[in-house]
Amino acid sequence: MFFKSYVLGLIVLCLPKHLKDCKGCDSFLVMLRRLFGLTGCLILVGCGAALIPAPKNSLKINAPAVWQAAGNKTNQQISQGWLQEFSDARMRSTVQEAQQNNQNLQAAAARLRGAKELTIQSRADLLPRLGLGASGGLTNSDSETSDRYGLSLAASWEPDLWGRLRDLNRATAADFEAAVAEFRNARLSLAATTAKSYCNLISAQQQLVLAQTTLESFEKNLRIIERNYKAGVPNVRALDVQLGRTNVSAAQRTVKSRELERDDAARSLEVLLGRYPSATLQPGRSLPELNGRIPVGIPATLIERRPDLHAARARLEASAGRADATRKNLLPNLSLTGSSGSSRGNFARLLSPTDLVTNITLNLTQNLYSGGANEAEARAAIARNQAAIHDYAQSALEAFREVESAIAAESSLAAQEGFLQKEVEQAALAERQAERDYSEGIEGADIFSVLESQRRANNARSTLIRLKNERLQSRIDLHLALGGSF
Repeated sequence: MFFKSYVLGLIVLCLPKHLKDCKGCDSFLVMLRRLFGLTGCLILVGCGAALIPAPKNSLKINAPAVWQAAGNKTNQQISQGWLQEFSDARMRSTVQEAQQNNQNLQAAAARLRGAKELTIQSRADLLPRLGLGASGGLTNSDSETSDRYGLSLAASWEPDLWGRLRDLNRATAADFEAAVAEFRNARLSLAATTAKSYCNLISAQQQLVLAQTTLESFEKNLRIIERNYKAGVPNVRALDVQLGRTNVSAAQRTVKSRELERDDAARSLEVLLGRYPSATLQPGRSLPELNGRIPVGIPATLIERRPDLHAARARLEASAGRADATRKNLLPNLSLTGSSGSSRGNFARLLSPTDLVTNITLNLTQNLYSGGANEAEARAAIARNQAAIHDYAQSALEAFREVESAIAAESSLAAQEGFLQKEVEQAALAERQAERDYSEGIEGADIFSVLESQRRANNARSTLIRLKNERLQSRIDLHLALGGSF
């Protein structure tokens, strides 16, 4: 592979007769023949490049046929437009606002534009470079003044015999592809984070409402206990009043704690939306409803969909391109430079063709000894390529784990919610029965039964709010793991 360009160059040099009519071509072609004759020796000096193994720019990931944690009916085409799975238009508009105003995403977009410019710089290395220079001077000598003007045009070009520059250009293009995928991943992550923060805010608001409702219930119970105690109801003791007051104080503390949690959740969402974190954002009253179970696709499609895996694959290709380029650094380097210019005391003759001086130089260089630095750089690039391969494989395994865990959590949380819903219903019935028995003075009813039934009922209600939110968070995580598009 390294000798292909060299052989083509020799073929060209064997056909000088067609260029006889070009003035100065004979001398130039003689020089080229001599330089290419030396190239054979220089290639032998740089043949160490062939001893370094070639890099790899791809890796086959062995994916299972179906998700192990999914049922047979869920292994279908992966869901698109995943926000439609949540029946909440306000949630979708909130995510859209974050996509437009989030500062981190705008910074990522700016970095993406910068990465695009780097590809232009890389392609420019394959093209000739031109430079124009002008000079002027004034000299005083023995009371005489003279001026002199100069004009020069310089050009340089590296023919890239071995494809080293093309390898670097390919690596830069892969870097840009990775940057595009990372930007897509940032948008997807922002959409998921915003949706989760939106659900967290609603959940925090519901916990606050529950705490306020509980406080009102405890205050009502305390008034009844105090009234019965003053009225001398036999079953009501001073201890009952004290425990009722303790319940009210604890509920007041819980309300303050829930208010702080709600404000923190609002501020977190406001920052994602690019707003000032004033904690004034008002959420909806109820959590979004899930539109049934989602089709999660087959594992192999995950490799093509997830932006972070696409970015890892592009970084693998970039590392391979750079490794190839470092190997070719061990081969001779050919460059062509030329210049043309004149220097005259008469400005009017500065552009006269007869006064122009032209110089063309062909440089062929080969590093003979650098203490093994170039060879070490090539081996290090191969090692980085091997590391990129393992990173890509690990990223794919982590992606599979995330999907399997999210699918398993989806099934488990759905079952838990069904059980918890029954628990809430039974706890509410027990709470009402205990309060009724106590207020009616039924024998055996005491304040401890009332307090225990209230504690269980409130815990069940609070847990149900948390579990519903957790199930929504898990569904969002599943879409994020699947690389669901926004």
